Amino acid sequence: MFIFIIVLNTSCKNEPKKENIKTIETSRVDYLPYYQDESFTPNWITPGSEAEQKFHKIPDFKLVNQLGDTITQSTFEDKIYVTDFFFTICPGICPKLAESMLKIQDEFKDDSEILLLSHSVMPSKDSVSVLHAYAKSHDVINNKWHLVTGDKKEIYDLGRNQYFVENDLGVPKSLDDFLHTENFLLIDKNKHIRGIYNGLNRASVAQLITDIKTLKTE
Repeated sequence: MFIFIIVLNTSCKNEPKKENIKTIETSRVDYLPYYQDESFTPNWITPGSEAEQKFHKIPDFKLVNQLGDTITQSTFEDKIYVTDFFFTICPGICPKLAESMLKIQDEFKDDSEILLLSHSVMPSKDSVSVLHAYAKSHDVINNKWHLVTGDKKEIYDLGRNQYFVENDLGVPKSLDDFLHTENFLLIDKNKHIRGIYNGLNRASVAQLITDIKTLKTE
């Protein structure tokens, strides 16, 4: 009995402090990996290093949001953002993706450092007025969550060749092949891809929220 008490007391003394527990709960790693192609192989590069400066970045673009405002990379200057691809009349996965984006919006609604960007893959149908109505019916916070339309070729090129959102590794696609994906991507302040997540999966979306908090500490 005496020995048991000693062991118990020793284990209590070795319990981690509260601040250590918090760190474990809010961060998988000290910093997130980087991604540069459709294989989504993680590259562990030190933030701020020379290697990071040469790594794949999302190029500039020119699109229009639900308010009729021009949206470019300048909109996301010094911002972290989550991006996806959708269309307003999608009856399948898009409503569920919208729910997940809304969850992220609500989590960071008072954080001006975090923005959301959803690209329409049917820009000929999703006009500014259509996107505006969709935003209103889905509780989108304007200037926090940008729903964008524009040139189809530009949007599809961004999705396939810059964000690499489709999972069809090595399968050639044309502009006539519909772009449809459940993937969310996390983009840092330097326009690097730092994570890919399944927008239909609660655990994956929860991990995305955690990773955003990790990215904010870099």
